[in-house]
Amino acid sequence: MRDSAIVLTRLSRRFGATPAVTDVSVEIPAGEIFGLLGHNGAGKTTTVNMLTTLLPPTSGDAVVGGKSIIADAAAVRSLIGYLPENVQFYDNLTLVENLQFFGRLSGLRRPDARIADVLRFLDFTGHDSQRLGTFSKGMRQRVGIAQAILHAPAVLFLDEPTSGLDPEGVRTLRETIVRLNKELGLTVFMNTHLLSEVTRTCTSIGILNQGRLVHHDTVASTLAAYPEEQSLEEIFFQLERAGTP
Repeated sequence: MRDSAIVLTRLSRRFGATPAVTDVSVEIPAGEIFGLLGHNGAGKTTTVNMLTTLLPPTSGDAVVGGKSIIADAAAVRSLIGYLPENVQFYDNLTLVENLQFFGRLSGLRRPDARIADVLRFLDFTGHDSQRLGTFSKGMRQRVGIAQAILHAPAVLFLDEPTSGLDPEGVRTLRETIVRLNKELGLTVFMNTHLLSEVTRTCTSIGILNQGRLVHHDTVASTLAAYPEEQSLEEIFFQLERAGTP
């Protein structure tokens, strides 16, 4: 049995009197590509913000890479990479200059060798000296992944990674995520609302509805539990309705 890379135990977050995430408990084995699904406002980004230590939980806890997000937040940050939905760079700097800056922020004293390895892996050949302001949205997302994996994390968090991308950009990013998982062994936790991408990318899924986890299983088992003609979209709505309080 594989060790768990991420364990949530009754993880909750309230904003004033409003619950955003309520008593979410789930274990994600190392080596998974886990997709967290849900409508806007379901609590997906709040969950990721807690797991990446950007937002403290109101109650409960989570362990990422064997470290508590409450008791060992600094250790968690050293073990994870994070790509937010709207990644920000210095557009007047080149690709390499941006990564040098962020590499030093990550604690890499001599980041150039690691940057070269990451750029080769992500197929950025010929773009080293190109300014980020000239990059497409899809290329910027891949630069965001480069930044997120510079320090060789064990777990990678992606918040709506394909948002705003054209079909070619979606395909390229999907292939990149799968390679990160298969070739580098990263556990990937991604929020997404593109259900079509889940079946192509994720190995397991969770569904949030009004801040509560209403489903968690492998993609294969989820699809197998329903008639073959049902799409994941139809299954998603059925599971979501079943979990509505």
